[in-house]
Amino acid sequence: MDAAELEAHCAAKPGAWPDNPWGHDLPVYKVGAGERGKIFAFLARDRVGIKAATTREAADEWLDRHPADASVMAYIGRSGWNDLSLVGAIPDEEILEAVDESYRLVVSKLPAKARPPGWDE
Repeated sequence: MDAAELEAHCAAKPGAWPDNPWGHDLPVYKVGAGERGKIFAFLARDRVGIKAATTREAADEWLDRHPADASVMAYIGRSGWNDLSLVGAIPDEEILEAVDESYRLVVSKLPAKARPPGWDE
């Protein structure tokens, strides 16, 4: 899996759009309108930050399964966010599923009127 493939996967999500609030090489992907949009994926060349679960305890499953390739995200990890390596032993399919789950978790917390059509299909 490379960053370009992952970026295409994120961009294909209903209502998803790239933003670069911190001027990094790659964007974050958000869902929801404008300033109220919420991040569901932090892209980097060799990793992706995702909302792994609603609690830190549940997100720790990734750390248990992939101790060398999953880590708690700095600053927001206590809220269930993890970094997953794109170049390690995590299968590409699992990374894509993790991004899908992150998207689902983030969209489900948006007000109903702000959720994009087709997001739950």
